[in-house]
Amino acid sequence: MKPKTDNPFANATREQTWLRVTQGYTQRSPEWDVLIIGGGITGAGILREAARQGLSSALIEQRDFAWGTSSRSSKMVHGGLRYLLTGHLKLTRQSIRERERLLRKASGLVEPMGFLYPFYRGQWPGRWSFTALITLYDLLARRSRHRYYAARDLLMLVPRIAAQGLTGGIRYEDAVTDDARLVLRNIREAQQDGALALNYVGADRLIINGERVSGVVIRDVLTGQTAEVLARAVVNATGAWADRLRAQVEGEKHIRPLRGSHLVFPFWRLPMPQAVTMLHPSDRRPVILMPWEGATLLGTTDLDHKEDLDVEASITSPEVEYLLQAVDYQFPSLGINHNDILATYSGVRPVIGTGALNPSSEKRDHSIWSEHGLISVSGGKLTTFRLIALDVLSRVARFIPSVTMKDSGDRSLSTPEYQWPGPERIDLALKKRLAGRYGKEAKNVVRCAGDDELTRVPGTDTIWAELRWAARNEAVVHLDDLLLRRTPIGVLLHQGGLRFFDRISKICKEELNWDADRWDQEAQAYRILWKRCHSLPETVSEPQVPGQIPVKEMD
Repeated sequence: MKPKTDNPFANATREQTWLRVTQGYTQRSPEWDVLIIGGGITGAGILREAARQGLSSALIEQRDFAWGTSSRSSKMVHGGLRYLLTGHLKLTRQSIRERERLLRKASGLVEPMGFLYPFYRGQWPGRWSFTALITLYDLLARRSRHRYYAARDLLMLVPRIAAQGLTGGIRYEDAVTDDARLVLRNIREAQQDGALALNYVGADRLIINGERVSGVVIRDVLTGQTAEVLARAVVNATGAWADRLRAQVEGEKHIRPLRGSHLVFPFWRLPMPQAVTMLHPSDRRPVILMPWEGATLLGTTDLDHKEDLDVEASITSPEVEYLLQAVDYQFPSLGINHNDILATYSGVRPVIGTGALNPSSEKRDHSIWSEHGLISVSGGKLTTFRLIALDVLSRVARFIPSVTMKDSGDRSLSTPEYQWPGPERIDLALKKRLAGRYGKEAKNVVRCAGDDELTRVPGTDTIWAELRWAARNEAVVHLDDLLLRRTPIGVLLHQGGLRFFDRISKICKEELNWDADRWDQEAQAYRILWKRCHSLPETVSEPQVPGQIPVKEMD
């Protein structure tokens, strides 16, 4: 079976897509080859590779695409220094190669970032031990990207960094991304190759014939409508929720949900031309401060998340104090405090539990279970999502003997090749950004722009046309879909972008056919959500170390 291109259903309505998914691949063969449950980066990567391999494939997500961990990460695409420390050279090499591939294929979405690691007198690791580690890291990437700076030179690069005891520092390179957009690009390209994807559709229960899973009863969260969907292979890519579906095939619990929280600052208040990796003064865990999308991010924590997984995670007061303590220790002269925080966000990582007392000691690689025909995958890192997808599909191939899995390598993401409409209207930096975030659809983002919509939303790198394009084409159901995942402006602007609601409402009314009542409902729900999950907690307590033991790599 050859992959389809220019799928007419890529921009189908929600109702049309529901009918296509529930009616089966064809009348003669109603079974899908692959039905994927979970619309984070793992599910999106599997859908992308399945479509490229020519498999009939569909994906459902109980909330919005990238709603969970995949829009709340530390935004890093990295090789994994931690794996070198634990002797996992093969895993580090794979991660570095995937980082390099993404830098080539998704430039504008995945971008190189310099990371500065300062050395202080009496602190471990020191210059020579860290240099040896970074040298090996660069060797695996087959090029040298690190450089040592004496203290006086480092102070020129980061003028406000703590100077007492500073002996120098090393700059090395990794990469950063917009994680939610990476999910959407994979889903959109899978749709262009014939796959289908539905958000706000849950998996009510597995269909089990004899000893084998043969499909899923799905439910439209918005309408309550249910249907049976048959598939040769059902993939459970629900991340932190994976054990729920596995329980239906008597799978043992393996997931240890860990919460990572971040603070967002205005760039002018905490200007970071490049990232700084600093060791927290309380527990020596690395905490990273870096520029992102016109703001500055600080994170992350690493805690057992014991709250309801169906309720969006939010930062706690001890986590706020912990992160502020880190930035105050490393940049004491800036006087950063609670009033400087623009927004917060928290995500729950689906880590495979091994019984380690310390959450930071758990490994971050992925695991796959095949139980009565249900293929479940969890764990892993954002950087290696494609390799995880190929690993899963090698298990899928056991149920579809006629299929031979091939590593698509550099062909796994499309390369935009087109003439820009009105090239004089946008600069080279914006062309690169749009090409990275939207692939071959970037030209259409430009074409859909209304008056003055090729300008940036003030305080962000997002242009107004991106909101219009997403509302028109990217399955936006609620306002938070648009402001927190299709674009990141909800965590980059004061009060989630409230000051721009008049302009945003105009786009939503035109593209989503929302009347005044619907807009008011969505705006109110968004305000409540933003206050609960993206602002500071109501109470502030004394600092409490959430943690744990030294030297952990940030996700």
